[in-house]
Amino acid sequence: MGWALDMENKNTSANKVAIVTGSATGIGYETAIHLARNGFYTYATMRNTEKAEDINEIASRKNLPLSIMQLDVTDVVSIDAAIDAVIKQSGRIDVLVNNAGYGLFGSIEDMSLQELKAQYETNVFGLFRVTQSVLPHMRKQHSGTIINISSLAGRVGLPLSSAYVSTKFALEGLSESMAYELRPFGIKVVVIEPGAIKTRFRSERPAYVTTSPYLNMTQSTLQVLEGMVSQGIPPKEVAQVVISAINNPEPKLRYVVGKDAEEIIEASKILPEQELFQTISQTILKG
Repeated sequence: MGWALDMENKNTSANKVAIVTGSATGIGYETAIHLARNGFYTYATMRNTEKAEDINEIASRKNLPLSIMQLDVTDVVSIDAAIDAVIKQSGRIDVLVNNAGYGLFGSIEDMSLQELKAQYETNVFGLFRVTQSVLPHMRKQHSGTIINISSLAGRVGLPLSSAYVSTKFALEGLSESMAYELRPFGIKVVVIEPGAIKTRFRSERPAYVTTSPYLNMTQSTLQVLEGMVSQGIPPKEVAQVVISAINNPEPKLRYVVGKDAEEIIEASKILPEQELFQTISQTILKG
């Protein structure tokens, strides 16, 4: 376990405390840094702490109240150990940002059930496990904010992203239901829905066979999506929205981030289904 600051010499219990999963890069990295800059004692968690060099360096250089902690969202032992350590060291948890996740790209026919299950283990069950471990402490405080990082793909289906999209749809429903359950205990739930992000977001693809009927579609669509990502917004814009939601005494349930996400989600509300289908097909599938 690597520490950016000397824990023994910092009275963290006097500060608000935040936990961010998947903090090695991208949205998680920027959110952890922004939380620390805004006065939260922040635990930047990740599965592999060897990837913490960048965030550890900036935290040390800027003297930010931030620590690196190992947490694998697919391992309940790792989760409970991390949450127990936070409570022992800081005495409370005010914010949980469920960010850890990755995208599985490809047709549903080309992927294996094992690949699909792995996608859910991280993107859905990982969020479920970490939230369950944190909730008793937030209930005891009668306060807390849970931020779930969703996506444009949590509101609109996208081609060749069936696995990823379905995990984000699941996250949306889970979050909306949680909001009802947790509000009586003083706990707020917020969903962040970014569009394309310039980030080293972990993306995996099923092993394709050259005879796949989806091969040409997959190759051309991947090129389009990579172009969209190259033009995406920086992760810090998502982090800024996260901070704004946390600081709002009455936050909205959902925050859309990025012009592309705003336009597509708005179109999904007003366009007939067939017209929306054609628009997305022409944009991404080029046909």
